[in-house]
Amino acid sequence: MINMSTFFSYGKVNEFDQAKLESRRRTRRRILIIGLSTVVLVAVVVAAVLGSASTKSNSKNAKPRSTIAALTVCNETLYKETCYKSLANAPGKMGFEDIFKLSIKVAMDELSKASEYFSEDADVFSGVNDTRTITALKNCGELMSLALDHLNSSLSSSSWSSVLDAANDLRTWLSSAGTYQQTCIDGFQEFANGEKYKNGISENLKTSTELTSNSLAIITWISKVADSVKLRKLLSTTTNDQEPEWLRPEVRKLMTDQGSDLKKKANFVVAKDGSSKYKTIMAALNALPEKSKKRLIIYVKRGIYFENVRVEKPKWNVTIIGDGLNATIVSGSLNVIDGTPTFSTATFAVFGQGFVARDMGFRNTAGPSKHQAVALMSTADRSAFYRCHIDAFQDTLYAHSNRQFYRECNIYGTVDFIFGNSAVVLQNCNIAPKRPMPGQQNTITAQGRMDPNQNTGISIQNCGIWPYENLSGVETYLGRPWKNYSTTIFMQSNMESFINPKGWLPWIGTSGPDTIFYTEFQNYGPGSSTKNRVKWKGVKIITKKEANKFTVKPFLQGDKWIPNAVVYKSGL
Repeated sequence: MINMSTFFSYGKVNEFDQAKLESRRRTRRRILIIGLSTVVLVAVVVAAVLGSASTKSNSKNAKPRSTIAALTVCNETLYKETCYKSLANAPGKMGFEDIFKLSIKVAMDELSKASEYFSEDADVFSGVNDTRTITALKNCGELMSLALDHLNSSLSSSSWSSVLDAANDLRTWLSSAGTYQQTCIDGFQEFANGEKYKNGISENLKTSTELTSNSLAIITWISKVADSVKLRKLLSTTTNDQEPEWLRPEVRKLMTDQGSDLKKKANFVVAKDGSSKYKTIMAALNALPEKSKKRLIIYVKRGIYFENVRVEKPKWNVTIIGDGLNATIVSGSLNVIDGTPTFSTATFAVFGQGFVARDMGFRNTAGPSKHQAVALMSTADRSAFYRCHIDAFQDTLYAHSNRQFYRECNIYGTVDFIFGNSAVVLQNCNIAPKRPMPGQQNTITAQGRMDPNQNTGISIQNCGIWPYENLSGVETYLGRPWKNYSTTIFMQSNMESFINPKGWLPWIGTSGPDTIFYTEFQNYGPGSSTKNRVKWKGVKIITKKEANKFTVKPFLQGDKWIPNAVVYKSGL
């Protein structure tokens, strides 16, 4: 996990005294309220247990209490039969939190077995000669490792005071674990030869995917029960006269470092002209220590760096800062047509948690005829990008998974050029569709939420949506649903007239699935009128309260982790 002391909160300093007073005022009531809320929570849970057990009350042999609890939580999952089988032999006297942790354990065990399918000495590699298939299989191996890491992170929360305290993190990690497994399967849909592998891989991952989904459903249910009595909020605050952590002076301190200050603090400097120790970004990254709990800064001097960069999983809390979004540019051209699966095409790929990029450019120059060709991909939890240039055609920005934030970035592309299944907020960005290949339609987003319990979605706030060039004769849409629970919101953004009046495009057929969540809130400009938008069931009209759920603070828990080097706004 990220060492939270390396980040600084943007709490409102001028509210310090008031918050401090309120904190102490509430202290006297808090213990009593927590006790009362706990009683209410127990009553709710007991009612659920009794309700689940009532149909079996006439059974000759009463089920053990843990089995009844398992039945209760399994009734909340998508894959009930798989859940029942996996938890049927749970030890006696287990609480709901213990059953949740057990569900993760069985998911890990199953995924560990499934991941053996992708080891390089496994049977699936025998007789495979084409590079594309080999790369896709290796990607699956890497994705399984990432999924296991996230399940392990979820399981290690047992050392925390309460599962409820960690609910947002747990839902994020479990959502990502499911996304990694689905990405493995999706990788074999991109080329004709992949179909003969896809069914076997899907079958291999079937149980582990279902068990991961079930764990996600269980923590979502537990969290909702707690929220119903406001217990979670109470548990997350102090129960004595101490000030809340975010009010402490060392945390409140706003160190709004300018770029020049960060450059001076750089641990490593990269210059392609040889004026510094490192000529490439990868060389500097390789020199960094692993799992650093303090922030490490790499300053990349101006120039075009022709390299495919990977910030690997063990490289934690890295900041890369350039000389400007059009001055320091990382450039590559990997693409699907030439044989690289989408997941591996990124010019710049981020896996290490707590990553920050500032004043950098990322581009993929493959061109529209090469189809999927990613400029920037992040699968890193709590990653942030500030004043960056992200440029390609199809699939420009792959916001793959976990929590991500983009501020004052320029993002250019054509088809599905902001896509993935992370929880991501793009704030004060310029989003500029380009001219695609003849016959293609532009779609700005393609969000990939595949499970109703995932806490993912694309939130575009206070951005400018404008054409990069003349798009006469090109239809441009706000997005299309990549998966059945695709979730996207455009809010408080300026939309130019080139947006198609229908707004949204189906992935297949004539409509989006009823289960999607697409919405627009308080947008303006000639392209923002919703009068002629598609009338799908999944296209919603929402209130201000509902829109606020997709802002930085509630959607990303961003006030807890977005670092001082990045400006942001918490809410609407």
